[in-house]
Amino acid sequence: MSIIRYNPNDFVPASFSSMVDRFFNESLTRNGGSVFSPKVDVIENVDSYEVQLAVPGLNKEDFKIEVNDNFLVVSGERKFTNEKKEKNYRSIETQYGAFSRSFTLPENVDGTKINAKYNNGILELTIPKDEKKALKQVIKVA
Repeated sequence: MSIIRYNPNDFVPASFSSMVDRFFNESLTRNGGSVFSPKVDVIENVDSYEVQLAVPGLNKEDFKIEVNDNFLVVSGERKFTNEKKEKNYRSIETQYGAFSRSFTLPENVDGTKINAKYNNGILELTIPKDEKKALKQVIKVA
């Protein structure tokens, strides 16, 4: 038996949004579930958007990337394999199981030219902007 220090801040969310995120991201994995939500960075450049997902421990073949209408859906699964019997795990904090993240694409992107690469545990999607579909217009008063 081990002693665990009680920290009341572990249970008090900073905001409603963090409470909802904590419920969906952590409650299932703590109770033996197999769903997780990878952390995501979204960056807007002059000519493209970049979506970076932190998903270490996967192979390129483990990802499924789809564009349906104006939604980009990235899904996959990280499986836990306990092949070595001599290991006695005390704590497992890495996340395993299936994941799916959906993103609404802006109208000014070309969904047919999305590029994906996976390097050092980061899945990076580059979504080019379509110059013909510019969202910003300047209207001159006559």
